[in-house]
Amino acid sequence: MKYSGWPDPGELVVGKIDEIEDFGVFVDLEEYEEKRGLIHISEVASGWIKNVRDHVREGQIVVCKVLDVDEGSQQIDLSLKDVNDHQRSDKIQEWKNEQKADNWMELAFGEEIDDEVYTAIANELIAAHGGLYDGFKQAAIHGEEALEDTDLDGDEIEAIVDTARENVSVPYVNVTGYVDLENPSPSGVDGIREALEAAEGNGTVPEEVDLEVSYVGAPEYRIEVQAPNYKTAESELEESADRAIAAIEGHGGAGEYHRERRTDDE
Repeated sequence: MKYSGWPDPGELVVGKIDEIEDFGVFVDLEEYEEKRGLIHISEVASGWIKNVRDHVREGQIVVCKVLDVDEGSQQIDLSLKDVNDHQRSDKIQEWKNEQKADNWMELAFGEEIDDEVYTAIANELIAAHGGLYDGFKQAAIHGEEALEDTDLDGDEIEAIVDTARENVSVPYVNVTGYVDLENPSPSGVDGIREALEAAEGNGTVPEEVDLEVSYVGAPEYRIEVQAPNYKTAESELEESADRAIAAIEGHGGAGEYHRERRTDDE
């Protein structure tokens, strides 16, 4: 995905060196549609420069700082020397991540996705999470909840979440489910408490899994699971609900597991 607008002064941009002249270097901006910038010889490197080609080569990928933008004259002034190693490394990684996310968009919606549709979906991810890559990353970690504040429809959200969970490497994932617990038997609240303790695992939950049960509103309780991968998280979520339901049924009560919240108020 390339931006259709202009970069801002002070912004770091990724470019490919297209042409080298004695007075400077022309750079094609990789993140912007049909935008080209100039690195004046004085901005290529610190100190006196005898030959520009001693410092850069055609086809080289570089990270530059935007010094000035003149849309009227279609001119973008860039600096290579004002970018330090840390900034360069971070920007290149960010750019590579966005390229990955661009491929994930094609996996999610097909290579023949219409440009307008692509842009609309991408803009929703960017607005919600700051970038395509971070949008997919959050979808991999938090699932549909990461996209609930966007204007994406159900099919689009499902496609993004499924693709993210298959392709994005993340340190952990979060899943959430709900269990309704009712106990009209004499054990009452004590039976509910025992069912909640069973849901929390009574010490049997694996160390790499974080599982919490919280009250939402009678008779609904939220189960939140954080785990190293989606398969483990889903398994622990369902097992937690099963334990709670078995415990409450042992008291003559009833339980029901569901993925979507039903209680309106916290």
